[in-house]
Amino acid sequence: MRADRLLSLLLLLQNRGRMTAPELADELEVSVRTVYRDVEALGASGVPVLADRGPAGGYRLADGYRTRLTGLTDTQAGSLFLAGAPGPARELGLGADLTAAQLKLQAALPAALGDRARRIQERFHLDAPAWFRDADPVPHLARIAQAVWDQRVLHTHYRRWRGEVHRTLHPLGLVLKGGIWYLVARTEGTPRTYRVSRFLAVDVAEDGFERPADFELAAYWRESTDRLDAALHQQTAELRLSPRGQRLLPMRFGAAGARALAEADPADADGWVRLRLPVESEAVAVGDLLRLGTDAEVLGPPELRAALAETVASLAERYRSRPS
Repeated sequence: MRADRLLSLLLLLQNRGRMTAPELADELEVSVRTVYRDVEALGASGVPVLADRGPAGGYRLADGYRTRLTGLTDTQAGSLFLAGAPGPARELGLGADLTAAQLKLQAALPAALGDRARRIQERFHLDAPAWFRDADPVPHLARIAQAVWDQRVLHTHYRRWRGEVHRTLHPLGLVLKGGIWYLVARTEGTPRTYRVSRFLAVDVAEDGFERPADFELAAYWRESTDRLDAALHQQTAELRLSPRGQRLLPMRFGAAGARALAEADPADADGWVRLRLPVESEAVAVGDLLRLGTDAEVLGPPELRAALAETVASLAERYRSRPS
């Protein structure tokens, strides 16, 4: 582990130039004191690391020094598939490996390509979690990921909506969707989806299992999300939307709202349009549609319009009275 870290430190200085001890510590996920010891170790091994004093100081390599010791380990090579998602890579326990792999690749690239790679990294960033929502706590994610990789049986304690259960799972893959981690695992011969943050305890068994030869994670996830979408959107609401409501719809209802808006009738003289929007159950739809405020009118079905009218009347009555 220390040899990998020393090489990472060397490649950081080679690729980025002068860096301070706190900057190196942050990149390597170690303490500043460890950086000091590692710099001394590099110097003792013959690497010309220079220390510049003062406010603009830091560590750098002597002019003209370069290393070609850039071989990737198995873990570092695998981590490259998460190169666009450094946050999830850290959650999986691969943050340091990803950093080391990227540095090794940069060191091995010709100067022009290396400069282009650095410009891309400076200008583009993927932030997986959704807005206005904290990421799920996933204390068991790294162990689950290792079990997925090693094809080891998992004995789990899981929290469902209807209570807690103990399950023995054959983990088949992990999916990051909107900043939330999901485990796809087989139980009783059937693949199912589990939200990783709801695992209360995870025990990785010594026993392995045979991965189904015909299982494809991406295909399963696509089919699963299609089934969920069909199950959730069981009815269609007929709406009138103001110009502002038309701007709000894709933000409130995502792709379904954007599709409904694209198929809307022509706008009337005041800019309002009529459209059909897939919605969930009546109780959920009422809450969702109220988020559009006075910029939407539900025309049908009659039961949904009546439920909204009843909710709005109840709210009006509540706000007419003085707070207790």
